[in-house]
Amino acid sequence: MKVELAELTEFVRQALLKNIERGEIADALRRAGWPQADIKSALDAFAEIEFPLPVPKPKPYISAREAFIYVVMFFALYVVNVNIGSLAFHYIDFWYELTKEFVSDRVRWDIASLIICGPVFVFLYGMVSKEIADEPARRQSKPRKGLTYLTLSVGAITLIGVMTVLVFNILKGELPRPFGMKLLTVGTLATINFLYFLWDVERDERGSPSRN
Repeated sequence: MKVELAELTEFVRQALLKNIERGEIADALRRAGWPQADIKSALDAFAEIEFPLPVPKPKPYISAREAFIYVVMFFALYVVNVNIGSLAFHYIDFWYELTKEFVSDRVRWDIASLIICGPVFVFLYGMVSKEIADEPARRQSKPRKGLTYLTLSVGAITLIGVMTVLVFNILKGELPRPFGMKLLTVGTLATINFLYFLWDVERDERGSPSRN
């Protein structure tokens, strides 16, 4: 399969050398039976910039340093989300008098986790953003892409689960307010994360700022 993709990429390079438009190349490959995903991958291997020769884009890569940074950063993000949700759940219970403790060990643990993991995430996110701004090729990091899609998957699955539970309870005619508020909390956190990382992925798909 890799050999076929290499041949396809070389075909695209030769076609671009002859100044054939990308749309025409894609149309010819579609008529030849190539899958749309392979066509897109081959065309995306070359930057859309003005130059006498096709300019290859950086390929995805693995860096041990970046793998470490991204694993810690995303772990901190997950901890922040879980503990924000846990705090919200506790105070929803307190508001509806399902618990009498305004501050408990659970609340102290949530706050301690946020105090530690919040700054860790902000620091690493800022560092990664600066490195990407200075060197856009870092967007091709495999750990970054893998963890981004994992987060998108978790967000999508959570949203589907929340909506399913919500519809089920509406059809059943029962939706206790505390439970509804907790669903809203989970749905809000999942939506924020899902929309942000979806936007980030789409920004990657559109390419770096150097593209026309």
